[in-house]
Formats: sequence, structure tokens, C-alpha cells
Amino acid sequence: MKSKLGLTLLALLGLMLLPAVGLAKANQESSAQDKSEKVRKITGCLSKGESQNEYELTAANGSTWEVKSDAVNLSPHVGQTVTVTGTVNNAAAHEAKEKAKEKTMHNPNEHGHLTATNIKTVNESCTKK
Repeated sequence: MKSKLGLTLLALLGLMLLPAVGLAKANQESSAQDKSEKVRKITGCLSKGESQNEYELTAANGSTWEVKSDAVNLSPHVGQTVTVTGTVNNAAAHEAKEKAKEKTMHNPNEHGHLTATNIKTVNESCTKK
């Protein structure tokens, strides 16, 4: 009788720990930047783009992003190292394009279009690579 009770308690304890293991794995996965994510946080050097309200963000890893925003005034941050939070325009197409580049290019740098929702200055200056 005691062994059945002990086994039952052990089984219940094991079942109670399963969600905790799943949450720990989810936290590990969410901390790594994934090219399929719709919302991104990217740090790099902000420069003026080709059109009036367009800017380019060049990250240290060589990735480039065309950045636009109606919510955030980007112009005061030109020439600064910034962290931009925003949504990837057409995230599904972006992910497919980046996967294709990874398969066909030796050193593919990510390039995409981002609509900024927040900007934070990291350093007052930067050099575009």
C-alpha cells in the first residue's frame, strides 16, 4: 500500500514539473533573435535613407534595415548608435527570402524593412560599416 502511494506521489510530482521545464525552454528560445520574428529589436548606426522619411540602420553584424516610422521621429538620431524596436514589414516573405539567402550565399547579411515603434540612443555617434 505504501509503495503504491509513493509511486502515485512521484508520478504527480513529475507531472507538476513538466510545465516548468516547458517554460524554461520557451524562455531560452525567445531570448535568441530569430529571423522569423515579426517584432525586432536591432542595434546599429542610423543614417539618412534615399527618400524623405526613410532611414537606414546598419547593425554590427552587417545586416541593413530600411527604417520608416510615423510614431517615432528618427531624424534627430541620424549619426547615432541606436536600438530600434519595430515590426518587420511582410515578415513571412522576409523569412523566406533570408532562408533562401542562407542556402545560396557564403556570408549572407540580413536586409529588411522595419517600421519603428521605439528608438533608444546607445551612443551619440557611430561609424557606418
